[in-house]
Amino acid sequence: MNIDFEQLKNIDLAAISAEQVKRQLAMPAAFSIERLAALISPAATAFIEDMARLSSELTIRRFGRTINLYAPLYVSNYCVNACVYCGYNCKTHVQRTRLTVEEAMADADILAGQGFRHILLVAGEDKKYIDADYLSRLGEKLRGKFASISIEVYQLELDEYEKLAAAGVDGMTLYQETYDRDIYAKLHCGPKADYDRRLLAHETAAKAGFRRVGLGSLLGLTDFRFETLALGAHAAWLMKNFWRTQVSFSFPRLRPAAEVDFNFAQDVSDTDLVQMIFALRLCFADSVMYLSTRERGAFRDNLIGLGITSMSAGSKTNPGGYTGSNALEQFNISDPRTPDEVARAIEAKGFEPVWKDFDAAFAK
Repeated sequence: MNIDFEQLKNIDLAAISAEQVKRQLAMPAAFSIERLAALISPAATAFIEDMARLSSELTIRRFGRTINLYAPLYVSNYCVNACVYCGYNCKTHVQRTRLTVEEAMADADILAGQGFRHILLVAGEDKKYIDADYLSRLGEKLRGKFASISIEVYQLELDEYEKLAAAGVDGMTLYQETYDRDIYAKLHCGPKADYDRRLLAHETAAKAGFRRVGLGSLLGLTDFRFETLALGAHAAWLMKNFWRTQVSFSFPRLRPAAEVDFNFAQDVSDTDLVQMIFALRLCFADSVMYLSTRERGAFRDNLIGLGITSMSAGSKTNPGGYTGSNALEQFNISDPRTPDEVARAIEAKGFEPVWKDFDAAFAK
């Protein structure tokens, strides 16, 4: 990958004028770093309503009046890393657990019974407890119940991603956390401290045949405008080089977690997050965009049809959470509604909740 993310810091966003923003808003949706810079600039905040309208029109034209629903399934909170913002930090004194494949299937059965057909497997990084063999065994069992299986785990090697793809896993999400090398180094200890190896994960998964790869920055670690530019540059590179693979975006904001002091965090307001979503939508018309239960229910409801195309619902962020475990959560959720309640909220906005939008048979 030949992207110099540090060079993005040299873009003077404060110097971008209202006229430059207007000019970009009048142009068709397409990515360029100049366009994204204008849309994420301070000057663009005066055009949020225009951006919302255009984002809504573009999203509905491409995805229809639908919101896809998915659920995370946390399988382990063991972790060898010491990320200062995470409840799974290996230095926290909390109960750890790893689900057996059978225990994970018990949680999965509950999710399937609620109607979910898209599932996201999540785990901390500790290969003694979660490795590619475990995930492939679980994938083989899940593929009969779920149309799409994704993972959100540490970066894997090419042969490991290939093994998971053969087991029915078709998607991966991995947050770079921050594209700022200096801040990344200060926040991460353990294997995750390798910035460049983490950055290669998406292209490695794409080479292995994954249908979808998901990008994201953990918002609050550094300047959200820089992170937006970096996400756009990363996505554009992946789309150019791996055009068969879909590239999606997630927008996680920092949330309270056990034994975590957030005195280092930068505030990312609702307005900031909304601008980020709109700016990326107006550059990437075809990308799926996720908003999880990290965000408040009312805030998520207000973004239905405004760029966001996929939402989690009824989420538990601890292993075994759906069957009643009290194990450590990775973070506190902000939208505690049940899947049915989220589905009704989507319908109240005039949209259709979609529990399944893909079948592996389509890819054959």
